[in-house]
Amino acid sequence: MKKKAAGALAAAAAAVLALSACSNASGGTSSEEAKGEINYWLWDANQLPAYKQCAEDFQKANPNITVKITQRGWDDYWSTLTNGFVAGTAPDVFTDHLSKYPEFIKNKQLLSIDDAVKKDNVDLNVYNKGLADLWVGEDGKRYGLPKDWDTIALFYNKKMAADAGITEEQMKNLTWNPQDGGTYEKTVAHLTVDKNGKRGDEAGFDKNNVAVYGLGLESAGSGQGQTQWSFLTATTGWTHTDKNPWGKHFNYDDPKFQDTIKWWAGLSEKGYMPKLETTVGASVADNFAAGKAAINSNGSWMIGQYTGYKGVEVGIAPTPTGPNGKRASMFNGLADSIWAGTKKPAAAAKWVEYLGSAACQDVVASKAVVFPAISTSSEKAAAAFKAKGVDVTAFTQHVDNGTTFLFPIADKAAKVDGIMKPAMDSVVSGKQPASSLTAANEQVNNLFK
Repeated sequence: MKKKAAGALAAAAAAVLALSACSNASGGTSSEEAKGEINYWLWDANQLPAYKQCAEDFQKANPNITVKITQRGWDDYWSTLTNGFVAGTAPDVFTDHLSKYPEFIKNKQLLSIDDAVKKDNVDLNVYNKGLADLWVGEDGKRYGLPKDWDTIALFYNKKMAADAGITEEQMKNLTWNPQDGGTYEKTVAHLTVDKNGKRGDEAGFDKNNVAVYGLGLESAGSGQGQTQWSFLTATTGWTHTDKNPWGKHFNYDDPKFQDTIKWWAGLSEKGYMPKLETTVGASVADNFAAGKAAINSNGSWMIGQYTGYKGVEVGIAPTPTGPNGKRASMFNGLADSIWAGTKKPAAAAKWVEYLGSAACQDVVASKAVVFPAISTSSEKAAAAFKAKGVDVTAFTQHVDNGTTFLFPIADKAAKVDGIMKPAMDSVVSGKQPASSLTAANEQVNNLFK
């Protein structure tokens, strides 16, 4: 009964939102003034100071509009947001994610901004190549302006590497394959040290009593593996879906994928990477800072955190070169979207346009936290990182060299995750073989029939 009642409430709310979306043009009606208070949500605490500055600057230029910013942690952010859609308490504007917005579109919870973009002559060519296209839905309408982008690299402990006799040049030129792991596995094994001081590649190494893991583990990566394994699978020629964006067929049954996951999960069995069950409730970055892991694969949004730990000299190396002779990195980009139920669509559109402008993105760049979406602002961010003594080439080279691939954008993302997260957890924890992902893949593809 409760489920049915909740479903009826959600359906009713969706109907109201649909009417709202139809009655409010992207930039509001022609007679509507851009004024009032805008509620804006984001999840990244590291970026909060930059956006507070953007809000102050925006309000000076638009005295009839005020911006109230709320920052929530990742999990709380999405649960509160989705509840807000139903209850009618969602923010006017919020930071959106590629894995979430297809479902929001389907449920008519977002306002398209095409009219505002056209009316205000927003130049979509200022953004790094491909970013603007990510926020055009399957219906052909635009639901956001790009705010930033990210790629993946390897953070490593310089002292641990030096003590192991591994040079920076070697770290920058790692190779990988799913058969023996290449120099990537050799390096991870050599950086692993048990509690008796034996390295992972030495006789007598005790894989059940490890003091320092060569490679840290955040999670099994569900069906995306953004920071965990996607930079490996992509170098085998594997793709998540038949096309991207808006794929309808997933490829978790492909031997190239399963061979990669089998190798990766095997690192835990060998003692080179933590057991999955030990990562629950733990911070992979904090474990790195505590000296429990020598290498962590992670995203560019984490640069500030990794380089901010006191007493830890951090190096950043590019992802390994794979079987195809190239490196690879998932390319993700966030945007700001407007809730379909906003009572102030014109003011919301104006704020979204400002967030997507060089005026705001240059402020974000100056903080050296993430790479803004606008090309010139990205360059300023790289310069700001350099001024802080951080070499971010490992991240930027993917964009410069064209070795990126898109975060998988598809409908039913929540349901796909509902299948793939436990399936991947079972494999990485050693409870199921990688071949079990074929059955999970069939369940995923049945969602699209």
